[in-house]
Formats: sequence, C-alpha cells, structure tokens
Amino acid sequence: MLVTMKEMLADAKKNKYAIPAFDVSNYEMMKAVLDVCEEEGSPALLMGLGVDLVGKGLPLITSMVRAASEHYSIPVCFHLDHATDLGMIKAAIDAGFSSVMYDGSVLPFEENAKMTSEVVKAAHACGVTVEAELGHVGNAMVGNENDKVENEDPEDSLTVPEEVIKFVDITDVDALAVAIGTAHGVYKKTPTLRIDRLDEITAVCDRPLVLHGGSGTPDDQMQTAIGHGITKINIYSDVVGAMNAGLKNKLNSISNPSTWPVFVFEEARVGMKAAVRSKIRAFGSNGRV
Repeated sequence: MLVTMKEMLADAKKNKYAIPAFDVSNYEMMKAVLDVCEEEGSPALLMGLGVDLVGKGLPLITSMVRAASEHYSIPVCFHLDHATDLGMIKAAIDAGFSSVMYDGSVLPFEENAKMTSEVVKAAHACGVTVEAELGHVGNAMVGNENDKVENEDPEDSLTVPEEVIKFVDITDVDALAVAIGTAHGVYKKTPTLRIDRLDEITAVCDRPLVLHGGSGTPDDQMQTAIGHGITKINIYSDVVGAMNAGLKNKLNSISNPSTWPVFVFEEARVGMKAAVRSKIRAFGSNGRV
C-alpha cells in the first residue's frame, strides 16, 4: 500500500534530512530505486513523469508501482511530477497516485495560487497530498537531444519569501518547491545555491520545502540546503544518465541481436543502483525506516 508524501516529509523535516525523489520511467528504474531503498532502509519516493503517462501509460505504471510496493518492507509513495493539466492530475488521483504536484510556476502569482488551491481541495478530498512550485526552476539540458535548451538565469526567477506567506495561506499546500538556483537536467556550469534566500523562506514557511534539479548539484551544496530546511530533492538525470550509459556500453559490446533484456540491462542496473545509493546516503535518508 502506498503512503502519502506528507507522511514521509514530516519525519524528514523533524529530523533534518531529505528524501531523494526519483522519476521512474520503466520497470528497471523502479526496481533499481526500490531495491536500493530497501537495502539502505530509506523511504522510497517514486515519481511519474507526464511523458511516460500518455494513454495506457498512466494506469499501467501506476498499477506496477502500487503492486511493487506490496513486496517491499519500506514505505513507498508515488508522486505525479510537474503536472500542469488538471485533467491529468484528476486521472492520476483516480489511478492511485498518493501524491501530486501542480506546477503553476510560470503563471502569474494569483493564477498559480488559484489553480493550486483547486488542486489541493480535490486531492485532499481523496486523501492525496499536493506539492506546488513558487518561483520557477528552469531547464539546463533535458528531454530530447534536439530540444531547445532554455537560456535562463536562475537568479531571474527565485522564490520571493513575501509571496510564500500569501501562497501557503491561500492554498494550504502540503509541500512547496522553491527556486534557489537549481535547474532541471544536465548543467552546463555548476550551480550556486542561494542559501541566504532559502533561510528567508524557511523563516516564514512551516511547510516541507522541495528542491528540484538535484542531479548534478554538488552534494555539499545540497547537504547545506538540507541543513537549512530542504526535505525533498528531485533526481532524474543522474539515474537515467546511468541507465543510458550502461545500455550504450552493453549494446556496443554484444553481437547477438536477440540477447535477453535481463542481460542487456546488466550494466545499466549497476549504474542506476550506484546513483540511487549515492543520493540516499548524501541526503541522509538511509536508516530512517
């Protein structure tokens, strides 16, 4: 049985650690995360991406994660990542997600707050918790290799503490993703987190705080951010990058086109598990179950 993100983050906030939240696009990614979380005694916070949930992807992936959660001794949450469509959010709740994110970060403040409030009311009525984003975390290099990379300066869209007070009051959101200098994807240059801005936010916000763009951000900076109030850090590129590198190397080394996937994924599996384990230990969620 899945648990809510609110349950997980309450303990993380109280005990000053963070839970790495991993986007899982297929069975191999899901199993790598769950196996390592159980080995490390860490809560497992899995996330679903919209691109993987098109059509029957939504019920299939949700059913897979829900069924898998019954075979592990650790708490498991399945969270909808970066949803902007209310129809998708409702479908995810109906399918069995235990947590959702409504991302209205590119909208004007009032519209973001209004839409987030609607999501919170609908989700809470079903026992589902909600994450929202205030400020905007842009993209470094992510998605298809031909996608245009956003040319953004993170400093232009940092979370404003005064807006946090008003936003939480209007929405009653369960967790808040803040912009303090990270970006999604693979960085072109190492980010520098604005811990001073994070301190200003934590001083006025009693909700668990979330950091997006954890892949590629130096561990020491993330550990500092955890010490200053971050309780959930999103990870995708580090894990999918390890999977793709392992697959590329393995496929280039075999000549039999009918090699079984269990062998094709050998190196990818090792790489993904190493990436997951590294984040769990760096963020301090190991030994918490």
